[in-house]
Amino acid sequence: MPTLNSNLRINGERLWDSLMEMAKIGPGIAGGNNRQTLTDEDAEGRALFQSWCEAAGCTMGLDQMGNMFATWGGTDPDALPVYVGSHLDTQPTGGKYDGVLGVLGGLELLRSLNDLGIKTKHPIVVTNWTNEEGTRYAPAMLSSGVFAGVHTQDWAYEREDAKGLKFGEELERIGWRGDEPVGARKMRAFFELHIEQGPILEAEGKDIGIVTHGQGLSWTQVTITGKDSHTGSTPMPMRKNAGLAMARVLEKVDEIAWSHAPHAVGAAGHIDVSPNSRNVIPGQAVFTVDFRSPELSVIEDMEARLRFEAQKIADDMRLEIAFEKVGGFDPVTFDEGCVTALRNAAERLGYSHMDIISGAGHDACWINRMAPTAMVMCPCVDGLSHNEAEEISKEWATAGADVLMQAVLEVAEIVE
Repeated sequence: MPTLNSNLRINGERLWDSLMEMAKIGPGIAGGNNRQTLTDEDAEGRALFQSWCEAAGCTMGLDQMGNMFATWGGTDPDALPVYVGSHLDTQPTGGKYDGVLGVLGGLELLRSLNDLGIKTKHPIVVTNWTNEEGTRYAPAMLSSGVFAGVHTQDWAYEREDAKGLKFGEELERIGWRGDEPVGARKMRAFFELHIEQGPILEAEGKDIGIVTHGQGLSWTQVTITGKDSHTGSTPMPMRKNAGLAMARVLEKVDEIAWSHAPHAVGAAGHIDVSPNSRNVIPGQAVFTVDFRSPELSVIEDMEARLRFEAQKIADDMRLEIAFEKVGGFDPVTFDEGCVTALRNAAERLGYSHMDIISGAGHDACWINRMAPTAMVMCPCVDGLSHNEAEEISKEWATAGADVLMQAVLEVAEIVE
């Protein structure tokens, strides 16, 4: 009977070729990809993925959120499947690897098992989750969220993009709405391979990151209202400058995050200043504060301190301020057994590795509510992602997929 050993590895050249072939669909303007969810390009990428899966002997399932499930049969049809996967959609100026590596790494796992003549007791399913990025339809991880019962399907269908096009209608339009009820599938385990999207692994010279936790996230939209007035003729004591108040609040955001070093982070990425004219003092500022930490108590502390400090700034400046919690999720602790399987795989294969905390949200964070789940990461150059310059090496991709395959085989159980 085949056993888990260092000889069981994926075909790195074929994986890399698949990544480059998928990257031809929805090319960006600077070497990356623009394959946003539920676009014609997304539909084309899905069709290519399905053709590859069917060629590898898989049957394709499709649920009502457009989640794709390529099933490679086990010897026991009643055994719970082991799932792997990520997402094929990208940011408008996205890279070639974010999400895609996890989907195509799962496909390569199955191709390599075919090459090696290996069978498993449990079926293996490769998943493409719809709209992980959330760039066209907020929030991120939308369809895995519906699968896990975090969102309702009706609510998801009503999400609108910047042009007012609804998620449900666009899913129907591109032809990738299935009939399968969302969340009906049961899993033995779920593994997600992803690029780190951070600089730690490269800086530490490690081949593999074993993700033990996922950071929790809190989004608070802050609206500060002052008074529009002329920048030249309004005396300084009479100004109600919402832009200045925002700047003071953002300085506090930075201080609050630093107070919980080293794992907490905080910033505002979305900022709108009105009327945004060169010679008008801003009468309103709307911005979203993003706090993250692997500890729920820290997130709660940062949220409370933001509201206290921002309210004080607004009161001192005689301005109105309002807060709205517009998104977030609690920190995630991944399954100890799945984490151990990944760590064992890295050890067996001789890859250098370290435990890390994921600073970004991933579909695995929601699926962790439904089944034992863990993530494995490979480095990316300079920690850069959500950027067309995102880059990894063929060796990094291969190492990540090797570890993924070995961990999946440990859980799916090799048979004669």
